[in-house]
Amino acid sequence: MVKKIGIFVGIVLLLSIIVGLGWGVNYLFDYAIVRGEKEFLSASEASGSQGSDFSNWSFVEEEPTTVTQTSFDKLKLVATHFKQEQKGIPKLAILSHGYGSDAEHMQDFGELFYEMGYDLLVPDARAHGQSEGEYIGFGWPDRLDYVEWIKLMVNRYPEGVDIMLFGISMGGATVMMTSGEDLPDNVKVIIEDCGYDTVANELSYQLKDMFNLPSFPLIPLTSVYSGIKAGYNFNEASSVAQLNKNSLPMLFIHGDADKFVPFEMLESNYNATQGPKEKYVGRGSKHGTSFKDDREGYTKAVKTFLDKYMN
Repeated sequence: MVKKIGIFVGIVLLLSIIVGLGWGVNYLFDYAIVRGEKEFLSASEASGSQGSDFSNWSFVEEEPTTVTQTSFDKLKLVATHFKQEQKGIPKLAILSHGYGSDAEHMQDFGELFYEMGYDLLVPDARAHGQSEGEYIGFGWPDRLDYVEWIKLMVNRYPEGVDIMLFGISMGGATVMMTSGEDLPDNVKVIIEDCGYDTVANELSYQLKDMFNLPSFPLIPLTSVYSGIKAGYNFNEASSVAQLNKNSLPMLFIHGDADKFVPFEMLESNYNATQGPKEKYVGRGSKHGTSFKDDREGYTKAVKTFLDKYMN
């Protein structure tokens, strides 16, 4: 009788653990991956669900045009294209926004590069803004979207175009992940600001920071679930692995007080790239605030880098 009771209790405990893990995996997947408003984001970071009208982009001289593509997995993706008069071969900055944001929130960086003489392409990432998608890609499927944005822009500039990629936060990871793909020669440089090294590491850090939970077993199990539902797992989504295949010049930017994407990830990414590289550290800056905190220093670092490698 005692033995039977012990077996029954063991089965109940095992089932409780399985049910609990299943609930945890589903919660974490919904919390991080499924499209929707994220309560942990500030109002300034949160995306407008109705898309962008760019009415506050007062620095732009001409009316923008809307550009679309159909992704490899049949999603309609939307970007906004700003052009201006340029001499010689046109220069184009393709910008990548952060997690839970959208194209319109790239205003400060759009103004930075526009005033340097660049045309702009500002996509809404999949599952953000006006672009379709149920699952946030964290940069991994997005890298293939950006390859297609690049090809589309090359075709829209029959006279030729020199392209730079810029991304912040998840957008920084997106352009780093894009760097490992086979890109046209038009792409000259990449600048990333506070991107993470791998999705697995970033979500593990957030799980500990927000819920004080260890990464095992929730992160590995959710990674498998994400592979089934969203088409990618957290381990393959690696900036480091992609940077190991990159030979383009890159500027890495990170605030040394960043508590959302740990500052230590800067070194992981910087050491991984195989091309010419430079770094700019935002002293005392938190996540994504290096430009706001020191516009002069940030602008100088970016301009110096671009003068060196774009020309």
